[in-house]
Amino acid sequence: MLDACAELVDEVGYEGLTTTLLAERAEVAIGSVYQFFPDKRAIVQALTLRTMESYLQRLDERFASDDLTHWWDGVDAAIDEYISMHRTVPGFRTLHFGDVVDLHLLDDQRDNNGVIAEQLARVLTERFGLAGVPDLRFHLEVAVEAADALIKLAFRRRTDGDERVLVEAKALIREYLHRQVNAPTEAVSQG
Repeated sequence: MLDACAELVDEVGYEGLTTTLLAERAEVAIGSVYQFFPDKRAIVQALTLRTMESYLQRLDERFASDDLTHWWDGVDAAIDEYISMHRTVPGFRTLHFGDVVDLHLLDDQRDNNGVIAEQLARVLTERFGLAGVPDLRFHLEVAVEAADALIKLAFRRRTDGDERVLVEAKALIREYLHRQVNAPTEAVSQG
């Protein structure tokens, strides 16, 4: 049912999605849909959670490789995976991490991008030892919001993503995070 939901969201958008359409696409009785999901929001929430788990798994696989030698390589991998999911994962371009439906779809207390930023902070800290960076999670939240907005712009301009916008997005995020992550280290070494 979640695969059918992803296909439908790409075709008709969240507003056009109905449980009846979902049942027809998934070739199940409408009662089967309601057996697992009380409404379309719950279906989309399940799809979004699956997508986030897939994103984090993709990041874990990238971070486990020896190709990432610097914290920026990790950020670059996170951006590349996000762009790749826009291009390849049904429903993702429309739903992202659920912000189209509800800014708090992934967590009642934090907005969706805040959840992603927290996960990135965890992975970057584990892989690159960034625990000593003051306000790392805050800086990653700013970076995630900026990257999300620019990547959405790229995919509004071109269905496969406007490469010029994507390159600029990566440059902007890299420069911003470089100032935030390296500044404390550079200040200590200069002092």
